[in-house]
Amino acid sequence: MLQPDSTEEFKRVIETALLAAPAPLPVSELRRLFEDDPGAELVRNTLFELVNDWQGRGAELVQTAGGWRFQTRLEYQVYLDRLKQERPPKYSRAVLETLAIIAYRQPVTRGDIEDIRGVVVSTNVLKALESRGWVDVVGYRDTPGRPGLYATTRKFLEDLGLRSLTELPPLTEIERIMDLVDLPKTEEPAVQS
Repeated sequence: MLQPDSTEEFKRVIETALLAAPAPLPVSELRRLFEDDPGAELVRNTLFELVNDWQGRGAELVQTAGGWRFQTRLEYQVYLDRLKQERPPKYSRAVLETLAIIAYRQPVTRGDIEDIRGVVVSTNVLKALESRGWVDVVGYRDTPGRPGLYATTRKFLEDLGLRSLTELPPLTEIERIMDLVDLPKTEEPAVQS
């Protein structure tokens, strides 16, 4: 394994790894790129330099719950959408409300979700969120029937570009957006293309 000869080459190795990675890379993984461990501080400082280097470009380096990744800037998404042949899945209001309840109140049982929403939660709603990898059963409540406790996953944070749940917008903002958007009222996941 080669060691970079200069600080600039060290930075390019990290940049290349991040550009080629299919998923975010944590600092611990980036340290493993090198024969001699450069230490977490040097890797972090290099990451912050790369953040600055990529300012004003079409892509940016961001830190998510799973590590560091390059992503396109939000303001350019409209152009990239024109290249896509497939449309992103659309979820029903029931799916989005259930996801919001889990994200903001986790861990919660299906019964908790039903109490908050005031309607029965279809099995398909939870299956849609689980198949997307956004929620998972993280334990069981110590009550009769031992209902499963649902919580969001690291993939949920990564897909939303968040480092932690504290970065979620205020719940009042989510409610306002959901009222503005015309979402299907069905209890089914309504995944369409």
